[in-house]
Amino acid sequence: MKYYSPKVHYRLHAGYLAWLLHRVTGLGLALYLFLHIWVTHTIGRGRESFDQVMVLLQSPLAHVAEVLLLGAVVFHGLNGIRIVLIDYGSAADRGPHRSWVWGTLAVSVALAVAGGIPMLRLALGH
Repeated sequence: MKYYSPKVHYRLHAGYLAWLLHRVTGLGLALYLFLHIWVTHTIGRGRESFDQVMVLLQSPLAHVAEVLLLGAVVFHGLNGIRIVLIDYGSAADRGPHRSWVWGTLAVSVALAVAGGIPMLRLALGH
């Protein structure tokens, strides 16, 4: 019986990048879900506790994280639609898939920037 050595390095290509970003954004969204539940849980502890959490969430770092959340939601959703079109639609027969990945990434970045700029301007008081 012949044994095959496993691949040591993956070739970085558009499909791998989309796969990796889809997993990372999914984990980020799951982490956000737990953070959101924790924040809403503080409402039950009283006004002072909730106000302390809200002061923490008004920091510049929290506003930047909110823009990153927008980008993660947009990319995860659009990439999910791309995957469904490839798996269940006729997109699997069409190519090239590389342009689909880069297009999904470009639209995601454009929407995140378009939504993130007003969010940051509002947060910074401009």
